[in-house]
Amino acid sequence: MPPSGATSGGSSSNHTPHLPEDAQARFRTDIASPARTWNYWLGGKDNYEVDRIVGDATAALNPELIRQARQGRQFLSRAVRYLAAEESIRNFLDIGAGLPTESNTHQVAQQVAPDARVLYVDNDPMVLVHARALMRGTAPEGITGYLDADFHDPLRILDEAAKVLDFDRPIAVMFMGVLGFCPDYEVARQVVVDTMAGVPSGSFLVLWDCTDTSEEARLSTEKYAESGTLPYNLRTIDQVNGYFDGLEKVEPGVVSISAWRPEDEAAHVHGYGAVARKP
Repeated sequence: MPPSGATSGGSSSNHTPHLPEDAQARFRTDIASPARTWNYWLGGKDNYEVDRIVGDATAALNPELIRQARQGRQFLSRAVRYLAAEESIRNFLDIGAGLPTESNTHQVAQQVAPDARVLYVDNDPMVLVHARALMRGTAPEGITGYLDADFHDPLRILDEAAKVLDFDRPIAVMFMGVLGFCPDYEVARQVVVDTMAGVPSGSFLVLWDCTDTSEEARLSTEKYAESGTLPYNLRTIDQVNGYFDGLEKVEPGVVSISAWRPEDEAAHVHGYGAVARKP
């Protein structure tokens, strides 16, 4: 059940969800929210009219966006399942988690390993509203938590994560299509470096970003920025590769997310990523 005013297809009310005072100041219904727009593309209900207008205008220029959103979710599921089942990872730090949909990180991980621990991190106030929903279905043996924080503050994230995750064991650090919201690639890369520096040897990085490998992607990104929402910055494939410097990539390396160990044949999308181990 979406909060008051967050509907799919219907008219939004003027009510805003109950939030702490600091989060209330960040809550806007007059401009699109990346988390809510992504939720709309995934077929979710936790979005406002402004998100749907921007989502439709952007997808009109680049229809692949809807497929890319769904492929991003499938990549998450495959990567988490691989790490839990084949690498025995029991700690997951999902940074930039977005709004809950199907196959959330804790659901996938705890289906394989009921004792898995998951910490979601996001700074979108709507995600804060749904923090409890993100934790719904946690296996009795596992732990699921939520942290209201910005990925630009990795030291705080790591400090808080130590209260939920077991830092004596490897941790899967996840940045799923979110680092493009950082305008400076070198700053984004340093976020990854600093975050991975704080987790144990044997930990993994799971990361993907939208790439500048199609004209439609470039046009739709410009249109998205014109709406006044937080702009997204496309990366080159070389830049995506750069996030994994010093790490050992799992086969098949950096590829379109639709080509990362697919269970079924899927159309190519212009989002690239990989899974890699910290030596």
